[in-house]
Amino acid sequence: METVSQTRSHGGTQGVYKHTSSATGTEMTFAVFVPDHAPGTKLPVLTYLSGLTCTHANVMEKGEYRGACAEHGIIFVAPDTSPRGDDVPDAADEYDFGKGAGFYVDATQEPWAKNYRMRSYIEDELPALIAANFPVDTARQSITGHSMGGHGALTIALRNPEGFRSVSAFSPIVAPAQVPWGEKALGRYLGDDRAAWREYDAVALIEDGAKAPPMLVDQGTADNFLEEQLQTHRLTEVCAAKSIEAEIRMQEGYDHSYFFISTFMADHIAWHAQRLKA
Repeated sequence: METVSQTRSHGGTQGVYKHTSSATGTEMTFAVFVPDHAPGTKLPVLTYLSGLTCTHANVMEKGEYRGACAEHGIIFVAPDTSPRGDDVPDAADEYDFGKGAGFYVDATQEPWAKNYRMRSYIEDELPALIAANFPVDTARQSITGHSMGGHGALTIALRNPEGFRSVSAFSPIVAPAQVPWGEKALGRYLGDDRAAWREYDAVALIEDGAKAPPMLVDQGTADNFLEEQLQTHRLTEVCAAKSIEAEIRMQEGYDHSYFFISTFMADHIAWHAQRLKA
């Protein structure tokens, strides 16, 4: 692991790091904020998954999480959204597929299968790297994300409920197998067999009996993607039907941007803190 930069902020250290990933076969960059702490102390960790077109830098620059993480003593990890590099296949004219749009899946179709293994990277490789290099209490982990990253956070938590104390999301794609963004990505990365898509669809996972840690979702009512791509009502309905503990809040007048995310970020961190410290 190589340190790209470290900056003092909010009584802690905001760092950017890179390493060669065995999962993606590429160099991957990620950000980590570590609050000040007593020597030998292990801190809980909150991983944030970003949305389409983003890198680690978007939430680092606009997410306004450091003050709340410092207050609650939580390490904040922000990985990239896809593999990068000149040799990585891409759909250069499509913002919602290829680089910047890994959808947190392990692709099975060519030419994507070699590098687009973001599920393995987020579920296995990155947590192990973080635990080896930062003062993390691996028994106290939570996950959150925005849009495509909200989809990633929900599905990862639903597949690994024992590994996370809590999960939250901002404007998540809750049923990608039923909306254009997801149909495009899952179809190309995974192939035409829709049964294989279900493990990457939060609503389908819950329908199929997945258990979940406590869940918090915020969705803006003025989000221009709400009706076609996000369809929050599907998650509300399936959680009620399956008795999943979920607080799903429609926030009046908010859109899909980081103005929305940053407004509720501290609230999400405080909510996770209650469960990480329980």
